[in-house]
Amino acid sequence: MSQTLLRIFSATVLATALGPLLGVACARSDSKSTSQSSASSASAATASTGSAAGTVAAGTAATAGTAGTAGAQVPHDSINDRADAGRILGNPNAKIWVVMASDFQCPFCKEWHDTQFQKLVKDYVTPGRVRLAFLNMPLSIHPDALPAAEAAMCASVQNKFWPMQEALFATQAKWELMPDPTPKLDSLAFANGVSMPAWRQCMRNHSTLSLIQADHDRATRSGAGSTPTFFVDGQRLEGADAKLGPVIDAALARAAKKPAS
Repeated sequence: MSQTLLRIFSATVLATALGPLLGVACARSDSKSTSQSSASSASAATASTGSAAGTVAAGTAATAGTAGTAGAQVPHDSINDRADAGRILGNPNAKIWVVMASDFQCPFCKEWHDTQFQKLVKDYVTPGRVRLAFLNMPLSIHPDALPAAEAAMCASVQNKFWPMQEALFATQAKWELMPDPTPKLDSLAFANGVSMPAWRQCMRNHSTLSLIQADHDRATRSGAGSTPTFFVDGQRLEGADAKLGPVIDAALARAAKKPAS
């Protein structure tokens, strides 16, 4: 099967599986649609998570307060486990999760990444104050978002998610115009030190597709209606100009007041 047919097949699989759950917009701003969830349901959801995507699902549950986000079934295997763990950044003991639902082809996701991502990492992730996770939310309006997500998650299997995410956003204007972005995605993986035989096999087999599908399901069930959407300790913020800093600071202040368990 040609690479073009593989790309069409994988997009069809995801569209069929997710159906009406597919998002329809990426947004610069939707600051009015910010929601606060209950801490008790967040705790219950976090405790009940146990799938292959459980690490990030736990973070989503803790931030969005959503119990019962089973959705798509993810095989519990070494590929999915490593892909899941590879897209998490920061101190595993941090009390606050920041989870971003994003689409690699969304121009507003790129805008947020280019203007805010490094500051978030510098101010909160590197000092160990928060734990950051990436949820894939490829939108049906972006035909190359799914193969880009697969490229990133196959790199994540080798603990190369974050360099690949940087490369995908940096070159978005190039690969999104290609009828078949596979050669460009391949070159990005190679440039970022990914072991190419394993990565190519992962891409051919669509080994992380079910994990991406589960990501999308969790994001939409948690209230994400567009990209980028962020979940910070029970609060949802949408849009490229979402102000995460004050929300994170408030969450950290609340966490500091809680008695140690």
